[in-house]
Amino acid sequence: WEGTVLLRVHVLASGKPGEIQMQKSSGRDQLDDAALAAVKRWSFVPAKQGDVAQDGWVSVPIDFKIK
Repeated sequence: WEGTVLLRVHVLASGKPGEIQMQKSSGRDQLDDAALAAVKRWSFVPAKQGDVAQDGWVSVPIDFKIK
């Protein structure tokens, strides 16, 4: 199986992911679900304005190549 999932992630000032939106499906539910589950566990470096961490959005592509 192969496919790319494109997620839009609301990164909170704490670095934790907030809302996660699917911008592009891989076409396979199993891959889409795996991508969502993985990103929910990630920590991000939040955007900063000066020295103050800010909420922000980032697009995250996840490529799958399963043999």
